Amino acid sequence: MSKMQMVDLLGQYNKIKNEVDAAILDVVQSSMYINGPEVKSFQDEMEQYLDVKHVVPCANGTDALQIAMMALQLQPGDEVIVPSFTFVATAEVIALLHLKPVMVDVDLHTFNMLPEHVEQAITPKTKAIVPVHLFGQSADMGPIMELAAKHNLYVIEDNAQAIGSDYTFADGRTQKTGGIGHVSGTSFFPSKNLGCYGDGGAVMCQDDELAARLRLVANHGMSRRYYHDEIGINSRLDSIQAAILRIKLRKLDEYNAARRAAADRYDAAFADVDQLVAPKRSAFSSHVFHQYTLRVTDGRRDALQAHLMEHGFPAMIYYPVPMYKQEAFKPFWDGVELPVTEQLSLEVISLPMHSELTAENQAELIDTIRKFFGK
Repeated sequence: MSKMQMVDLLGQYNKIKNEVDAAILDVVQSSMYINGPEVKSFQDEMEQYLDVKHVVPCANGTDALQIAMMALQLQPGDEVIVPSFTFVATAEVIALLHLKPVMVDVDLHTFNMLPEHVEQAITPKTKAIVPVHLFGQSADMGPIMELAAKHNLYVIEDNAQAIGSDYTFADGRTQKTGGIGHVSGTSFFPSKNLGCYGDGGAVMCQDDELAARLRLVANHGMSRRYYHDEIGINSRLDSIQAAILRIKLRKLDEYNAARRAAADRYDAAFADVDQLVAPKRSAFSSHVFHQYTLRVTDGRRDALQAHLMEHGFPAMIYYPVPMYKQEAFKPFWDGVELPVTEQLSLEVISLPMHSELTAENQAELIDTIRKFFGK
């Protein structure tokens, strides 16, 4: 049995147990499991929190990205620029829709796509850019939006790992991630900063016409019951999950602050360990630390993970294989390696990170890591 968990969902639940249990019981007693009032209330509250005009709840984060791309009416063969260092879902939906994922390298320190790499990848076939706000902080959205305007491209934010993060534009304006691009998708997978107790997701946008199309696509292409205007999918957030998310949304800023405090303790503990590079916090983005991801620069990343597991501590590697070298994506690869992605796949390691972490339950893990490096 591990001394720690990567995510302590039970500990978090125990603090809100009475609220959650009552909310679930209310839904059961109402028998309004699909598209009930809890879903509409959560939608409204998410719109207010993110400062977006439209939130369209759906079944999961992968569906959210697919719905976004279908609603934008991207066509087979269109190119979509995506970072090479990300979870498979981001590129998977592009390929699933017979679009072409064009993978670009990322920043060594923030792990996010760089505008200059995006610009170099734009061709006459490019139709969209998908910035992923990886591990909890925003990609540099100002320059990315400028590139999109210059080349008449859509920007689809993948906000599955950074909900609650604030991006600051060059003129000082701030906007939460998920409300910057033309459309965005997020996930409410249980381990996310805002997670439900099953699967869930949402699509967000500021445009009324696009929002209508998002709702159409997510509901079998149906604008009114049994009249199907186009091919869509069936993707919806159920009422029980919405009720849980309403409770947790009210606590999201508190949860994110606790994650930042835990990250601060990690940063301080490893500041004198030359072989470890702490995650950089961008000047233009707050960080909500969906993951706390270190780089191990002496070639002993796998040895460190094994050492931690031997002592009962979990540590994960996100992501061990560059996306373009995954078997499923080899048909899209032009043979050019992306050096930062290659380096990160060999160096990154993620430590336990969640809202319930305290200095006391981090201390032994920190000590175990420091001793591994002779500190």
